[in-house]
Amino acid sequence: MTRTVFLETDRLYLRAWQEDDIEPFAELCADPVVMQYFPEPMSRENSEQLVRRCIAKQEQDGFCMAPIEVKATGEFLGLVGLNRPTYAAPLPFDPCVEIGWRMKQTAWGKGYATEAAREWLRFGFETIGLDEIVAFTIPTNLPSRKVMERIGMTQDLEGDFLHPSLEPDHPIAKHVLYRLSSASWSAGEQANQDALADS
Repeated sequence: MTRTVFLETDRLYLRAWQEDDIEPFAELCADPVVMQYFPEPMSRENSEQLVRRCIAKQEQDGFCMAPIEVKATGEFLGLVGLNRPTYAAPLPFDPCVEIGWRMKQTAWGKGYATEAAREWLRFGFETIGLDEIVAFTIPTNLPSRKVMERIGMTQDLEGDFLHPSLEPDHPIAKHVLYRLSSASWSAGEQANQDALADS
């Protein structure tokens, strides 16, 4: 695996997976605080399998949940990216492309997820030409929901669903759904440009 940079922001590289990402990613996924909104922390083996699936998705789809690193230091922060979900049972809103993130605790509260996610949205709408990008999480995951809102996504108030990979009575089976259309993205970008021109 080569160090291929897909995208970049002022502070971050959004790049291809490398072998030496597996250990810090496994540490991240074993952290019970990071994984509090997931069914359980992940073993190293499962974390490595997830990395391999991401690499396969990059080759198949041209995008994946990809690593982010700090330009200035090379520090691995976690992953942010786009994904075509492939659960054993379909989501109620399939087919879709989702945006998601998972970052280590020391990267929280610094705007990294928002910064990286905005660049992936730009890629999804302007380069790939997607009509819509979705995001979903459990109702109590307020940090992720705030990121979704900061990047312009809107909750589908009728879109709540039970995650198909969990039993219906599982404590985190219920998920909320956020959406962002290409038209809304373009309108938001134009508004931002107009605001900068007027400042």
